[in-house]
Amino acid sequence: MRSAEGRPAGRERTPAADQTARARIRDAAILRFATSGFSASVRAIAKDAGVSPGLVMHHFGSKDALREACDAHVLDQIRELKNENIDNAAQGGSYLQAFATAAENAALLGYALRSMQDGSTLAREFIDRMVDDSVEYTRHAVASGLAVPSRDEAARARYMTVSALGALLLEVTLDPPADPSDLLAILDRFMAQSYLPMLELYTEGFLTTRRMLDDYLMYVTDPPGEAAAAD
Repeated sequence: MRSAEGRPAGRERTPAADQTARARIRDAAILRFATSGFSASVRAIAKDAGVSPGLVMHHFGSKDALREACDAHVLDQIRELKNENIDNAAQGGSYLQAFATAAENAALLGYALRSMQDGSTLAREFIDRMVDDSVEYTRHAVASGLAVPSRDEAARARYMTVSALGALLLEVTLDPPADPSDLLAILDRFMAQSYLPMLELYTEGFLTTRRMLDDYLMYVTDPPGEAAAAD
């Protein structure tokens, strides 16, 4: 079993210098995977990090273990950014803090996109964990007064996560960028094309009445809100 950092459980913590090298390798791997995909070699990652392939293996043991460490770190970073944005908005700050940090966090989006394209077991686990995290920070947004409650928080979180990532994947697939490694350009184009309609839907809605929702709830055997209340 491995820890969240990809280190075998029970192993002694490494010295500070080794931790620094480990983090440098992990960060280089995240960027390399985001720009080149998960077929990127350990040798290429080692070159990016300025270390030997042997040192990569010394710290992680295998490429799969390195990827697990990258998954954990990317998820931690996304979770932290989402919660920071919620807290900032709840305290009167800008809702669009994400725009200010887009350049430095483009690799996170690129990594998530590559995970969707990969379609492996690790990729599916990564997306499932993104959805689980989304449940927590959407509840955080509800508790902070920024979002309305849902009859089914988990289903809403999954829909929001999968629809956003799916829209990005479809756009990149149908209209691939001239340079697939230019993550910031991909992110900028996605924001330019999608953020206005997305924000309109989230803040102003689309339908002028709730009749469609009422019709749906009337024909659902156990409406989500009633099922939750019965538990």
